[in-house]
Amino acid sequence: MTVSVEHGLNNSAFIPPLESGDRLTRYEFERRYTAMPDKKAELIEGVVYVASPLRFRSHGQPHGQLITWLGVYQVFTPGVALGDNATVRLDLDNEPQPDVLLLIEKADRGQAQISEDDYIEGAPELVAEVAASSASIDLYDKKRAYRRNGVQEYIVWQTLENKLDWFSLQNGEYLPLVADADGVIKSRVFPGLWLAVTSLLTGDMTTVLAVLQQGLNSKEHTEFVARLA
Repeated sequence: MTVSVEHGLNNSAFIPPLESGDRLTRYEFERRYTAMPDKKAELIEGVVYVASPLRFRSHGQPHGQLITWLGVYQVFTPGVALGDNATVRLDLDNEPQPDVLLLIEKADRGQAQISEDDYIEGAPELVAEVAASSASIDLYDKKRAYRRNGVQEYIVWQTLENKLDWFSLQNGEYLPLVADADGVIKSRVFPGLWLAVTSLLTGDMTTVLAVLQQGLNSKEHTEFVARLA
């Protein structure tokens, strides 16, 4: 409630709501976001983006499928943490809330840390976003912010165009990971994280999880788990 100055009352406690297009520092963004926790909002390159209601087939369902795929990997990979819509403090101009992320938990091996107030600080090793189309911010300002801050792998699923891109950070640039002859993309950062791309795009989660299981059974995954331990 806004208290009117006209009636001689102090309105200094009033915190303006977040609005898409606001240009704020990260500290001011967090102050306003704390006052409106019922909405999803992100700060990307110093600009506020408040999320609109999300549709089921273009966002909710594919989001759930990414969670299923990455969640199974996390369960069988001790030392790796999975996050769903967790706020990430990337830098002073960027505080995104990725749809899904994977990070290496050990401080001496992973890039990101969990702050005392329970937020992620730094760049997770992998971020995945569900985007309606190629016009989404996920493929422009957000992608640039992730690249600059060292997110090692970035997945963007353009649901309206039925397309998935998996970028790998190499020499400071995002280069696409290409599927092998079997149509499988394999993570460079998380050994054993294999994705049957066409199966995911067609909703064949049985095949997606079967291919992932092959990755989990691989020698590379076994060695990765041993290193994390």
